[in-house]
Amino acid sequence: MSLIRWPFCVLRIPTVRTFTVVLAGLAFASAVLAPAAAGEIPAIASRQRAEKKNFTDSEIIEGFLNTAFGAEYHLAGRVDRIRKYDVPVRVFAVGIDRADRKVQLARVVADIGRRVRHLDIAMASGNGEANVVVDLVRDRDLSRTITKFYGSERAREIRTSLDPQCLSGFRKNERFEIEHSDVILTVDSGDFVFLDCAYEELLQSLGPINDTSSVPWTMFNDEVSMGFFDVYDQYILNLLYDPRIKAGMTVQEVKAVLPEVLADVRAWVAKENNLQNNLQNNPQNNLPEQRP
Repeated sequence: MSLIRWPFCVLRIPTVRTFTVVLAGLAFASAVLAPAAAGEIPAIASRQRAEKKNFTDSEIIEGFLNTAFGAEYHLAGRVDRIRKYDVPVRVFAVGIDRADRKVQLARVVADIGRRVRHLDIAMASGNGEANVVVDLVRDRDLSRTITKFYGSERAREIRTSLDPQCLSGFRKNERFEIEHSDVILTVDSGDFVFLDCAYEELLQSLGPINDTSSVPWTMFNDEVSMGFFDVYDQYILNLLYDPRIKAGMTVQEVKAVLPEVLADVRAWVAKENNLQNNLQNNPQNNLPEQRP
């Protein structure tokens, strides 16, 4: 397989767990057993119980702008525009034939599709129909897979910078529309790591590529691990995939339509998550998060 070449590229290099590459031409979160549902995994269940669900408009907007624009490590190419799919997204898994992981992946995709109103995303029946390809690999094969995807020079840079457990990236056109995404997930690091990586990398492969350390509620913060599609990140993805937010928009263009879009997104996320207090400046938004 020939190596991929990058005339222009942007890299997101987190401090732990994941690695994402964005390119302005090529852009880049055992035995088969019945897979555990997210709510049955203690590490996820405890995070769901402690989850903060009420946010002010400014808190939501900050996270959206910080993740939808920019890239953590910029080599070349523009990163000051909205990047998103403008076509239906179809996901297909290749690599290690782990039926349990494929079932979990399908659940993640279905969950994303159910919670992001204007995103058409589903599993594909074959690789040829997919514009998001998920490569399932053993942890011991991850280094070799990174080299296959990114070439020996960048693979060496990745290995010397961090010890990733998952990766993602996408290819976009001159209109900043994403055309294809690749996700690499390890299958043998446990249920929590697999689900945490699957959600983060699939969601970032849809556009919000930039990590942020300033927002403590998003899975796109390297210090945060979720394992499920949290309310805050539902806001980010629903804003991104609202039809009024278009690929190629600048920050100022987005800010001009955000108030109207956010009002509709709030109503949708509240309905999907049975939220009772979902208004800007709700007094509960200013209270400390209550943990069990």
